[in-house]
Amino acid sequence: MKKWVFWLAVLLFLSYKVVQLKAEVGQDHSHEQNEQAQVQGETMNIPPNQVFQGNLILVNTEYPVHEEGVRNDVVKLAEHAELIQGYGLLDSSIEVSASVAQTFLQMIEAARADGVSHFMINSGYRGVEEQRRLYKEMGPDYAMPAGHSEHNVGLALDIGSTQMKMEKAPEGKWLKENAWKYGFTLRYPEDKSAITGTQYEPWHFRYVGWPHSAIMQEHNFVLEEYLDYLRKEKHITENVDGEPYEISYYPVSESNAIQVPENRHYEISGDNMAGIIVTVYP
Repeated sequence: MKKWVFWLAVLLFLSYKVVQLKAEVGQDHSHEQNEQAQVQGETMNIPPNQVFQGNLILVNTEYPVHEEGVRNDVVKLAEHAELIQGYGLLDSSIEVSASVAQTFLQMIEAARADGVSHFMINSGYRGVEEQRRLYKEMGPDYAMPAGHSEHNVGLALDIGSTQMKMEKAPEGKWLKENAWKYGFTLRYPEDKSAITGTQYEPWHFRYVGWPHSAIMQEHNFVLEEYLDYLRKEKHITENVDGEPYEISYYPVSESNAIQVPENRHYEISGDNMAGIIVTVYP
């Protein structure tokens, strides 16, 4: 009788260990599947010209604007009264991307709530011919060659004050401190001219979008530095306002296939050089 009890106990113990082992193996396999799902997501083949378009394209004397990079929603602001509430225009010919103008309007409303309200847009989108004329009149110290200006894209604004020069105006100070909250960045800061190749322009703001403007502000990056950072890191996760954003860089020279999430919002931008940036939102 005692021997029978002993072998029954052994059998029950072995059965328990087998069940426990199966459970652990199942958990490990499930964890592995979840990791693979996170890494794989959905594979997307991108067209070669994607590298030349998006909010993060770099435009300077080395990298010109391509036709694909020009925003397709450029409008003449004077013909859209809903987009010019609370600020002035230097003249009625000024054009800019409609989506950028809408974001600019939100920013101006926030500035007005802080008691800063004398804004004016002095320049927005410029065609290549207009840029060529400006370059001929002003020279390389004050203008970019045709096709090499951010104004040729539709993402840049020259913002002024109706009261005084921007380097002294409350409007300039407010934008320098707050523009990043709305997706804009001061494109040519005073201490970064050796990197940008352009002298200090306290009036020139470029739309790069959120969360990129916040990350650039946090790290004190200009666009050249930010794109170098992404190219080096390949993949970063940044917490902005308590929310995690995933940003990945893909060299298009290696493959035209990129990974995008299946069930999350994301945006794709080229860098106008040789890479694609995928931004995954919370």
